[in-house]
Amino acid sequence: MMASGMPVFLLLLWTTNTPQGAGVQVLPPVNFTLTVSALAQVLLHWEPNPAQEQNNSTIRYDVKILSPEPEEYDTSRTHSVRTVALHNGFSARVRTLLLQGHLQMSSDWVEANLPPLPGAAETSVTNLSCVTHVTIPGNVSLRCTWLPGRGAPEDTKYFLFYRYEMHTEECPAYTKDRWSRNTECRFSSTQIEPGEIDNLIVIHINGSSKRAAIKPFQQLFNQNAIEKVNIPRNISISLEQSDLLAVWEKPISPFHEECFEYQFCLINLKSGNKQTLRISSRSFRLRVDVSSRYSIRIRAKHTPVCRAPGLWSDWSQILYVGQNKPESSTAWILTLLCVSTSCTLLLVAIICQINHVWSKLFPPIPMPSNKFREPFPIDYERARTCPSSTETEVVSLAEGFSCSVLDDSVF
Repeated sequence: MMASGMPVFLLLLWTTNTPQGAGVQVLPPVNFTLTVSALAQVLLHWEPNPAQEQNNSTIRYDVKILSPEPEEYDTSRTHSVRTVALHNGFSARVRTLLLQGHLQMSSDWVEANLPPLPGAAETSVTNLSCVTHVTIPGNVSLRCTWLPGRGAPEDTKYFLFYRYEMHTEECPAYTKDRWSRNTECRFSSTQIEPGEIDNLIVIHINGSSKRAAIKPFQQLFNQNAIEKVNIPRNISISLEQSDLLAVWEKPISPFHEECFEYQFCLINLKSGNKQTLRISSRSFRLRVDVSSRYSIRIRAKHTPVCRAPGLWSDWSQILYVGQNKPESSTAWILTLLCVSTSCTLLLVAIICQINHVWSKLFPPIPMPSNKFREPFPIDYERARTCPSSTETEVVSLAEGFSCSVLDDSVF
């Protein structure tokens, strides 16, 4: 029985290990091309190999982006669109995938490249930064700043374009540096849709110069990441017994109230203590010292519940509440000046006393010695020269002292 069953077992084992696709050749796609279809957008296109036998198999295509950022995916189509920065070039591969049941076979890769955008090294802009604002419901502004490349000549002129979906527009208003090179762009109104999630904004900056070829630069921004929330509105601050109460309205935005969080900055102007709190509601109550005066500022930001957090808004204007008034900076400056002057004069006096500067600058006046204490003051200068006849009456007060005796007694 065992002998007769052995050949059957070997036959079944050989059949199971035989590849289902044995003898099937998988051929790579043909006519693989890369085409720039918009700013920072490339169209990948290929065609099935006409010699490929399908044999009840499913054909798909494996796509691998090599640069500028690695990415791999598969598709059943013969084209693909990718939005990427193209200033340093673009490179991709594609191959055929043949699926038979659970078996997958692949062809060799075919590759295509886009060269880098032309231009001299280090002439592209650097430090590109962009921010969007919802100015009024339905309108989004855009502001971008950058620095000229280190190799950009002084006569370089930069020009900025933004692309949102299929809309492309050049900057209408620039700010220049001291060499009249554009370094900032403002769009008061754009085609950017407020409230969209994860949409990309493409920024393209090229340039011109008589001295060098300026290399273009491209950068992609996530719409959520660069939206700067507007400042909270209608802020009201009051004191109710021992509590500070703050109430405000959400920023101008298409998002609902629950999509915002707030940062509350409170400074006690009497003690100098500072508190910074994060809250999710549009009101705030805090126990405070009612004998102090306080300054308050508030700013807003999106919450992750509705979209990517993005950027904090600017701080609101400073509001004050309480009885104590903040001391003016002028009073502080005058007080500091008086104290500094007094300390300086005291220090000078101490140094002078130590070094006997006063005795050197102002020596005592020498006085003539007098051996006799006279009952009446005498004009010694006249006595030495002997008085004239008109002075006889005064001299007689000396009670008989002669001119010679006066001379001897004084000197």
